[in-house]
Amino acid sequence: MRHSFTVAVVCWSVLGCGSNPSGPASDGSAGAGSASAGAGNQGSGGAATGAAGSSTVGSAGGASVAGTSTGGASTGGVSMGGAAQGVAGSGGRSAGSGGRSAGSGGASTGGANAGGASTGGASSGSAGAAGSDAIVAPAGYKLVWHDEFDVDGAPSSSNYNFEHGFVRNEEDQWYQDANASVQGGMLVIEARKETVTNPNYTGSGDWKTTRKTAAYTSSSMTTSGKQSFQYGHFEMRGRIPTDVGMWPAWWTLGVKGEWPSNGEIDIMEYYKDDLRANVACGTSTEWQAKWDSSATPISSLGADWASNFHVWTMDWDETSIVLSVDGKVLNTSTLSSMLNSDGTSPFKQKAYLLVNLAIGGQNGGDPSNTTFPKRYEVDYLRVFQKQ
Repeated sequence: MRHSFTVAVVCWSVLGCGSNPSGPASDGSAGAGSASAGAGNQGSGGAATGAAGSSTVGSAGGASVAGTSTGGASTGGVSMGGAAQGVAGSGGRSAGSGGRSAGSGGASTGGANAGGASTGGASSGSAGAAGSDAIVAPAGYKLVWHDEFDVDGAPSSSNYNFEHGFVRNEEDQWYQDANASVQGGMLVIEARKETVTNPNYTGSGDWKTTRKTAAYTSSSMTTSGKQSFQYGHFEMRGRIPTDVGMWPAWWTLGVKGEWPSNGEIDIMEYYKDDLRANVACGTSTEWQAKWDSSATPISSLGADWASNFHVWTMDWDETSIVLSVDGKVLNTSTLSSMLNSDGTSPFKQKAYLLVNLAIGGQNGGDPSNTTFPKRYEVDYLRVFQKQ
């Protein structure tokens, strides 16, 4: 797949915003994570075309120009000098545009590369389905971390931990590693209908120990202890399942404190026909959150919305959190209005990322009539911070 990228800086802006002060009725389990609540909205990925395939920086001092990406237009590039290794083909992501770029190149060996003009040294590459990425940073920002999911197999253990078993919100699924994999340039979290024995079953206690089996499996990945960030522009391109019972989310939790006083930000969340964008902090009551929330019915976004990929973003700084999808602002929270009961802000510390696909539970709905498996696909995750 794609093993190179070009960072292109473009001007970026957000448009109007809105928030709904009434939060959802979800909460976290005692001492074990948090409620997952969030949102999203409409947007269409830009189509980009290029006459050239990918070009990659050579291992012997070669220079690479992968073209430019503006809005959704992407053009190929020229790979010159040194020994260059290119991954070329038809298609590829144009980052930030939410669209796929179509490149006509193919990998070649020798002095000529069909994906562009290549001079000097030997150019080699594997024919693939994608051209190289142009990662677009907002003006004044730099890329500090990303995962393009370009290596098939298990998700990177240097970036992610997995949650296991029954975790939160009385959800129906059993979380396990096996339901998450990288396939063809995508992280795929698959929800399956299969019976798993609960080794923690006792027949008494709370919902985690009174269920003898789980009827569904899925995965929840977290960067806790491995990747965490304070402030920046966060971006995910993905396609979510919207069938009854599905509860996909991309969210963050602060590294210090007990939920919800560690702060929760739901950049993307869907359940019961609504996309959600939420921010939560603590209250004087243990495990009870104060929410600043928004919800958008997907029925208002068009019949084919769920069939497409969309780009969710968070812009978080010292004063506010802005949650958007495809460039449309869904919710803006000021940090001064989301304080814990002791007057401290949970959003002035580092936070880690979570990507999960829950099923049923307190908010997901009844999945019994839904056909399985279902897939939550993530094209990339990126974090940019001010230069």
